[in-house]
Amino acid sequence: MVAIIVGLIIALIVIVVVVTSIQQHKEKLEAEKRIKVSKQKAIIDESEELILNLANLPNNPNIIKILNRRSLNAAKTMQELMPVVKGIKKRVQELTSQLKASEDLADTQNVTEDNFTFPDNEQQLVAILQCIKKLRAVLKSEQTKGALDAQTFSTEDQRLATMQLKINIESLVKRGTIAFNKEMLGSARQYFEKALQSLLSTTVKNDYVTTRQADVAQHLEGITDALKHTNAKDAAKKAKSEENELDLLFQPKKKW
Repeated sequence: MVAIIVGLIIALIVIVVVVTSIQQHKEKLEAEKRIKVSKQKAIIDESEELILNLANLPNNPNIIKILNRRSLNAAKTMQELMPVVKGIKKRVQELTSQLKASEDLADTQNVTEDNFTFPDNEQQLVAILQCIKKLRAVLKSEQTKGALDAQTFSTEDQRLATMQLKINIESLVKRGTIAFNKEMLGSARQYFEKALQSLLSTTVKNDYVTTRQADVAQHLEGITDALKHTNAKDAAKKAKSEENELDLLFQPKKKW
């Protein structure tokens, strides 16, 4: 009788342990699902924020299409992980419609770069640069996942890289020009030298790089000539001052 009771107790303990393990495993799976769902939601939020920030960049319907597809893929993954999530089905439908609209737009509109004017405000320039960096990271991620073909990635990444370079160069040239106009020749030379180095080291090869490289080099020559002239003037002024001091030192003393 005692053996039976002991056996039942052991069996009950085993059942409790098994049930607890199963429950813990379920909870672990649910927690992992929630983490995955949160990541997909973050992808959707980031994509939508980038689409809003594209208003500060030249019109590029291809990028909008890529970002909408990214959001839709994330929403579909959320639906697969947790189909009972409230509103997920409707969200997938909305994103499907958005993707279709952006695909139609990409077929009828071209990328406009020539008419784009860089803002003078430094904060706006910084925001644009941050947006470009995020976009390039997203494109690379999509290409790595196989959601973006190599040719499209290369084309769009090169376009963004060119814009990133232009912003950096034009900002340096602007600062250098301001410094030159204020006769801060040393600072001006540093800005233009940095711009020239960026143009020489960039992997972007186009007419802008070639033309701007020649312009910056010409500016540097002008700054170098101005520095030589300034140094010569300073040297002459210093020599004159020293000559005057010597004249005062050795001039005949007056007799009173």
